[in-house]
Amino acid sequence: MNTPRIDGRTPNTVWAGVLVETLVRCGVTQAVISPGSRSTPLTLAFVAHAGIECIPVLDERSAGFFALGLARHQARPVVLVCTSGTAAANYFPAVIEAQESGVPLLVLTADRPPELRDCAAGQTIDQQKLYGGHVGFYHELALPEASRPLLRYLRATVAQACQRTFVPQRGPVHLNVPFRDPLAPVGVPDAVADEGLIDGRFFSGLAAAGDAPAPRVEIWRQGTKGKGIIVAGPEIPDDPAAYAQTVGRLATQLGWPVLADGVSPLRHHAPADGVVVTTYDTMLRNRTLADELAPEQVLVCGDWPTSKVLRQWLAAVDPEITQVRARHDNRDALHGRTQQVTAPVAALQVKVTHAADAAADYAARWRSLEEQAANGLRSELEAAGKFEGRLIPILAAALPRETPVFVASSMPVRDVEYFWPANDRRTRFFHNRGANGIDGTLSTALGMAQGGPPAVLLTGDLAFLHDSNGLLIAPKFRGSLTVLLINNHGGGIFEHLPVAALEPPFEQYFATPQQVDLARLCAAHGIAHERVADCARMCALCAELPPAGIRVLELVTDRKSAAAARKRIFAAVAAALV
Repeated sequence: MNTPRIDGRTPNTVWAGVLVETLVRCGVTQAVISPGSRSTPLTLAFVAHAGIECIPVLDERSAGFFALGLARHQARPVVLVCTSGTAAANYFPAVIEAQESGVPLLVLTADRPPELRDCAAGQTIDQQKLYGGHVGFYHELALPEASRPLLRYLRATVAQACQRTFVPQRGPVHLNVPFRDPLAPVGVPDAVADEGLIDGRFFSGLAAAGDAPAPRVEIWRQGTKGKGIIVAGPEIPDDPAAYAQTVGRLATQLGWPVLADGVSPLRHHAPADGVVVTTYDTMLRNRTLADELAPEQVLVCGDWPTSKVLRQWLAAVDPEITQVRARHDNRDALHGRTQQVTAPVAALQVKVTHAADAAADYAARWRSLEEQAANGLRSELEAAGKFEGRLIPILAAALPRETPVFVASSMPVRDVEYFWPANDRRTRFFHNRGANGIDGTLSTALGMAQGGPPAVLLTGDLAFLHDSNGLLIAPKFRGSLTVLLINNHGGGIFEHLPVAALEPPFEQYFATPQQVDLARLCAAHGIAHERVADCARMCALCAELPPAGIRVLELVTDRKSAAAARKRIFAAVAAALV
């Protein structure tokens, strides 16, 4: 790169210019910026740099999740910029999700200088370590000064912060950035910085942030019967096809079946060999089979799947567990006999000493039950009438190959786990399963779809309405997002919990039905909306996705009958397995 042109009119412009140039040299290409006064120097510097795509988003909570979607899809750090005060607090839900799911975000919160804190100055709160333990690195920058020693400190600190979004593990980083007036370089005719302050060597040596080199990890597993399983959790690897083939190779070496979560690449990128099981949640509801299939050893790739049935089964069986994930924190909510290995799955090498015949018999049993359960679910869904779960297998076949799909938490992600069949259509799933909440669903999906191929969001009505401010992004959105909105007038997930039997207060305080006219809501934002008659019509409209824009396809269903249908289907299929 050539020597950058840094605006030398005020200490603030020099400071912000060096900060932005450092980020660009470290591989940052996108910044999501919310309006505000105290962040003026940062906003002007980002907008002036040709190497940064700047996207303005009004609502900071929405902006945080939009940046999360961008960073997750691009697999590189994305910058968030906001003014001082509660603006920064609105980033908190997205920061938590980024920390829990390992997404590189670099949060820049502008602030007032120290002399204007704790004295009732406007738009000022305590921003020191605002996000607590939910960021991997925090630092408050010094007040701007156009001197070479301080600018060298700034360069080094910003480069370190950028790298910390990847190392020791991916996640969010927070820099608090105070500024004194004047914030805008208006009425400042004389430059404060010498032209030679920043020469051609000033930014040399900076490199794009990235993951630490992966170690080679050997896992030694042995057993008298060779009864083991691989559990492939809800991972979002940079290369899902390669990830699926790697896990498939491990399964072949071990002779173990792979129980693949609905949003795992193993469901959507068929490995060359191995047994992929998708119906484990249904088959493990058969108590006799659950006892028969109990494993001695379990290899977990990533986090645990969504299925509560699977997790309860493994907790009861208490096998030896090896959990492999590129994070350093404890990811085993089962508190089992677990060896946690910090490494990417690609670094694994296995050594096997169990009997191959026993392992083959065990895997064959899983394969047979998978075929029975898949056929049973298919038949039950075909006979289920207007049940909303019918949408899932039809959608799996209808979507164009390699479609990015963002799936909301609560019922949508569970129906994907229950009913999305194994295939090789290379659908790429995205989700906010770090904190497992519905926060920011629409905004994250828009960020995921920004600048990419036509994408789909599968969501319920409450998750959509909870983040309806995400529709404000529409005028700046570059991409195509089709929202498949299952409107069952409330929180369908709660219908499956014991509290559903308590009425009142269940309907008002848990299901919380909403009566928003979604067509009018979309019209207010200039968003295309269509209410579809059934699952088949919704999927037919997804066979060819529009090249640009946002559209909402709404399917109205009945929440209580859907809950009853799930229970009936699972019980019928599980009971028929032999």
